[in-house]
This record gives sequence, C-alpha cells and structure tokens, in this order.
Amino acid sequence: METYTAMRHFADSWGLLAMTVFFVGAILYAFRPGSRKLSDDAAQIPFRDED
Repeated sequence: METYTAMRHFADSWGLLAMTVFFVGAILYAFRPGSRKLSDDAAQIPFRDED
C-alpha cells in the first residue's frame, strides 16, 4: 500500500471523526453554562481604552 493511499484512507475515516469530535467539543465549550461573562468581557476589549 502506498503512503498516499494509506494517508487517504486514514483521513477519510479517523481524520473525519477526529475533526467532527473537535468541532462538537468547541461548540459545547463556547456555549457551556457560565461562559457568558467571559464572552462579554472578551467582546469589550477593543472599547476599553476609548476616550
């Protein structure tokens, strides 16, 4: 089996699964309870030093 073919098969199966799990985890982390305050604080960073 060539290297390209092996990498292609891996990306088609486990790579896709890993990316999906990472995406779902990132969404759950962003929308977890209690993250509203941190998100609002981060959104106000550009406006902190305005006169």
